[in-house]
Amino acid sequence: MKIKGIKRGQTIEILEQLNNIPDGTEIIIDLEFVEKQIPEPKIHLTEEERLAKLNKLFGAWKNQPDLTEIFAEINQQCHAYQGRS
Repeated sequence: MKIKGIKRGQTIEILEQLNNIPDGTEIIIDLEFVEKQIPEPKIHLTEEERLAKLNKLFGAWKNQPDLTEIFAEINQQCHAYQGRS
């Protein structure tokens, strides 16, 4: 089996599901380096730019009247009596 992962410090983050290997199973890893690394984007923002991006993100739900109704229904379902189990 060959899978990909990313090394972060002393941890290797596996990029694929390993559902066929039970937890606690001892494994042997044969490491092979991938030549072409994808650099993580380094975006240097000023505090004002960062705040503007956050405000834009937080405002994404603004002026959507459906949301009040949706959250009210979710709240009602969460608090509905389900009977004894």
